[in-house]
Amino acid sequence: MATSKKSKSAIVAQLLFQVPHQTNKFCNLYFAALNSFSYLLIIIIFKEIQSEFFPFIIEDQVVGYTHNRFASHLRKYDDVFIYSENNGGRFGSHLKLNSKLKTADERTRVVGEVIKCLGEEDLIPGIRNELYPVTSTFGSPIFFSLERAAAPYFGIKAYGVHMNGYVEKDGQKFLWIGKRTQVKPTYPGMLDHLVAGGLPHGIACGENIIKECEEEAGIPRSISNRARPVGAVSYMDINGFSYKRDVLFCYDLKLPEDFVPKNQDGEVESFQLIPVAHVANVIRRTEFFKPNCSLVIIDFLFRHGYICPEYFGYLDLLQSLRSGDCS
Repeated sequence: MATSKKSKSAIVAQLLFQVPHQTNKFCNLYFAALNSFSYLLIIIIFKEIQSEFFPFIIEDQVVGYTHNRFASHLRKYDDVFIYSENNGGRFGSHLKLNSKLKTADERTRVVGEVIKCLGEEDLIPGIRNELYPVTSTFGSPIFFSLERAAAPYFGIKAYGVHMNGYVEKDGQKFLWIGKRTQVKPTYPGMLDHLVAGGLPHGIACGENIIKECEEEAGIPRSISNRARPVGAVSYMDINGFSYKRDVLFCYDLKLPEDFVPKNQDGEVESFQLIPVAHVANVIRRTEFFKPNCSLVIIDFLFRHGYICPEYFGYLDLLQSLRSGDCS
């Protein structure tokens, strides 16, 4: 009996990784852009959900967005957070820090104490003791630093680095793909980049990619320092009280044919080297990849000629990929 293309792609992924079925919102969103009606419907629904959040303001700058019900848990900390009703002003209803908190260090300390309490109440799960900078745009002055797990609950811009590690053999390109361990708190067991990670406070993108290369794949600096920055993609995702606004700096690294990655931090279960065309089919026809990885790989597919202008919906997909807020 003939096997459909969809089931073939699923079989390829299952044979290589034995991954469970998961939801891949971003991949679905971008491929839905090929249908203009579906894309408009997604935008309308997203804007409706987005209206449940109001701005988080520091020094007259919008640095994030907070869900109205999550903000209710912050009102008892009125020595730290101030909620302002819509009085017809510039921002409408909004959350801000107490004006007595003047310095970045002081803000980091007192907000951190609140986050610790919220974590103990399970309102912010998965505290990681890793700080993200709170800023209006990348490279702008830092207002304070916030626990990474709390970032989406305050809707701040978060930044990360993702690297496509690829190999060329006999004129064909292959991507090294990792499978996340089942004990990862987020997206356990899903497919992932060879190397990826958040961008914490106080480290540059280039140095961070070298650090992540060593930790996640055992790539020595002599190889990882050849990683090439190739751009950035961004996305937004709302899930309950969480509002992710992430910008991912993309890197490509051409690896030696005989290199085999070895995870060092216990967060990757296995690696497999897969033809790029197979990876593209897995992204298009299954939901096995960690969602934001799909965006970075789609960007790779455009840049390396795997998605061509002759394909239906080429410009719609490209516009969707490039229309995010990379600031």
